[in-house]
Amino acid sequence: MALLKVKFNQKKRVKLAQGLWLMNWLSVFAGILVFSMGLFLKIELRKRSEVMDNSESHFVPNSLILMGILSCAFNGFAGKICYDSLDPAKFDKWKPLLKPYMALCFLFNILIFFVALICFLMRGSLESTLAQGLKNGMKFYRDTDTPGRCFMKKTIDMLQIEFKCCGNNGFRDWFEVQWISNRYLDFSSKEVKDRIKSNVDGRYLVDGVPFSCCNPSSPRPCIQYQITNNSAHYSYDYQTEELNLWLRGCREALLHYYSSMMSTMGAVVLLVWIFESFVMVGLRLLHTSLESIANPEDPECESEGWILENSLKDTLSSALESLKKMGKFNQVEADAEGAEGEEGGKAPAVATVS
Repeated sequence: MALLKVKFNQKKRVKLAQGLWLMNWLSVFAGILVFSMGLFLKIELRKRSEVMDNSESHFVPNSLILMGILSCAFNGFAGKICYDSLDPAKFDKWKPLLKPYMALCFLFNILIFFVALICFLMRGSLESTLAQGLKNGMKFYRDTDTPGRCFMKKTIDMLQIEFKCCGNNGFRDWFEVQWISNRYLDFSSKEVKDRIKSNVDGRYLVDGVPFSCCNPSSPRPCIQYQITNNSAHYSYDYQTEELNLWLRGCREALLHYYSSMMSTMGAVVLLVWIFESFVMVGLRLLHTSLESIANPEDPECESEGWILENSLKDTLSSALESLKKMGKFNQVEADAEGAEGEEGGKAPAVATVS
């Protein structure tokens, strides 16, 4: 028994073809939207590529761009088929291509669903990428004279100002890295010498943060040096007082920014997938309803359309049988090639004995 069998007359077939033509062109615009989202996300990721550890994060925007291009191509082609289906003479040239095209549409819909899921599931990978990238960025903050790293200070400062964040996980991360260049240290000073000698790595570590960590909304002038020294500042207790620094880490801020963006894009792609699925079902009904016309010379006659010619269970069983037959055929071919190889190897040995 066919799955989702529907009876059609000429009027219904025409309405279905016209509706599908419109839906396909709407899907082309949806493809342009998906392409644009992928391009926008790629640009946003490239803006902060210096604080990202690897290029895996570009998998999502690249996938969105590819899906957008494929959506425009597939739906533009389907729109042409639906338009020509109104004329039996024009539709005949598309008949041999429809089954392969439907198989490609099915694979395409699986890919769209996969990309939508990836948009929701990339948070973990993005978090580790940002954590390592920000850690490296903070380490190279002081290298303003080193080629290839001279812009890192500006990048980190602009990032902390824009996202109202400080450090990787928080402002204390700056206490663990030397963020002041040796160029601006007075090595004749006893304080500088003592600080450098106080750790095994010979770094100049201070309980201070760059200016970009300061919160301009705070009524008190920014305390960015000797943050943990209560006696260095009047009426100050860093453990109880609300500091005039950004308390949120930049990893959390960037992760929230990109995750919310990708979740929104994932929801849009999911809606596109649902719409594309309806278009594919409609195209299949149109294809089968035109194929099953009993008398092609009488376009007014009724016909039946379906999604699957047999039930879902029978279709799956026949597909498995086909796969088994293909596997056996490949095995027979491999055995035959192996036997030919053995005979070829024995032939020269016989000739040598004679």
